[in-house]
Amino acid sequence: MIEFDNVGFTYDGETFVLDGVGASISQGEFVCILGGNGSGKSTLAKHVNALLAPDEGRVSVLGRDTRDKDSVYFIRSHAGMVFQNPDDQLVASLIENDVAFGPENLGVPTDELRERVSAALADVGLQGFEKRETAALSGGQKQRVAIAGVLAMEPAILVLDEATAMLDPRGRKGLMRVCRTLHERGMTIVMITHFMEEAAQADRVIVLEGGRVAADGAPADVLVQADLLKRLHLDVPFACALSLALKRRGVDAGVHIETTSLKEELCRLLSKA
Repeated sequence: MIEFDNVGFTYDGETFVLDGVGASISQGEFVCILGGNGSGKSTLAKHVNALLAPDEGRVSVLGRDTRDKDSVYFIRSHAGMVFQNPDDQLVASLIENDVAFGPENLGVPTDELRERVSAALADVGLQGFEKRETAALSGGQKQRVAIAGVLAMEPAILVLDEATAMLDPRGRKGLMRVCRTLHERGMTIVMITHFMEEAAQADRVIVLEGGRVAADGAPADVLVQADLLKRLHLDVPFACALSLALKRRGVDAGVHIETTSLKEELCRLLSKA
C-alpha cells in the first residue's frame, strides 16, 4: 500500500533529512514512527500524502508515484493527514461545516455529505456536536473534529503527524481509542509520535535516526532496545523500565511494554508465592 524505496530528501539541496529510507506498509497496518528531533519522521509522514516528493528514490501510495503530478489529487484524497495543532487545520466556525469541507470539495452530493458528516462525528465520539462552534472546543475535541474532517473524505490511510503532542493525557487516551477503533475496521494508520505508550499499541514500530531506519519491527522487539532509545533521547516505556528494574532485583516477570500485561504477570507471580 505504501512503499518507500531508497528515499532521499533534502530541504536545502545539500543535507539529506531522509537518506536511503526503505520500508513497506501493508493495508490495514497500524505503524508508529519514532525518532528524536531532526530524525526525519515528520518529513517522512509528509511523503505519504505527497506534501513532499523525494529527491532520490521513490514513494508509492496505493500504486501511485508521489512524484507524478497527475496522481497527487488521488493520493491526497485517499491518504488523509492530521497535524499537531488542530487550529491549523480547522477552517469553519461550525463543526458540521468544518467536517463537510473536505468531502464537499471532492464533489460529494449534499445528501451523502450529511451522512458522511454524521458518521465521521460518530466515529470520533462527537455525535450531536454538529451545530457547536469549533472555537468553543477543548484541544482534544478540536483534534477529533480535525480527524472527523479527514474521515468524512473516506480515506484508505490516516496519517497522524504528532497529533497527540498538544493534548493532555485524557485527550491522548481519547484519540488513541479512536485510532484503535479505526484500525479494527481495517484502516491503515501511520502515526508519528514520541509517546512510548502510544507506540506500544501499534502493530509495528519504525525508528528513524539521522534520516535512516534504525529499527523496524514489533513494539515488543523495538521498544525494549534501551540503548537505542537512550541514544535518541527517547524514553523507554514505563512498563519496560519497571520490568528491567524488577529483573535486576531477581523478579523474573519478563519484559513488558504495556502496564496492563505487566500487572497481569505480577498478579500471577504473587498468586504463586
